Amino acid sequence: MIFKTAPGAKNSSTKKQKIKMDQPKPKILIIDDDPFIIEMYVLKFRDSGFDVESAQDTKTGLQKIQDFQPSVVLLDIVMPVTNGLEILSELKKEKKAMPKVILLTNLGQKEDVEKGMKIGADGYFIKAHFTPSEVVAKTKELLAK
Repeated sequence: MIFKTAPGAKNSSTKKQKIKMDQPKPKILIIDDDPFIIEMYVLKFRDSGFDVESAQDTKTGLQKIQDFQPSVVLLDIVMPVTNGLEILSELKKEKKAMPKVILLTNLGQKEDVEKGMKIGADGYFIKAHFTPSEVVAKTKELLAK
């Protein structure tokens, strides 16, 4: 599933949606090597009712997937040591229950999107094309399916 919105376009699905209090908070893990990106998305998802964890490297991220058991993982592709596509590929090989994985990256070429989706991403968000509020709204849409 690829979510793209034309720059400046208004989308009714980007309106703030709050999680109902009687439901358990959905869990999200953000794996990105940029501390500014992590902080920005952690705040936005927490404000939207998510239980949020983060990791700045893929090794820690893989451990947190096991320990935290998120509903969804936002995963950057360009990471030091092991890239996000390698992690996604590893996760897809495992036979146990897996969270939905959304690639959140600056790589926006058609080949990059196709490769990520072929490996098994549930969504592909190009950072420059979405505000954090739009990423939250699209993540909620994906979780509702």
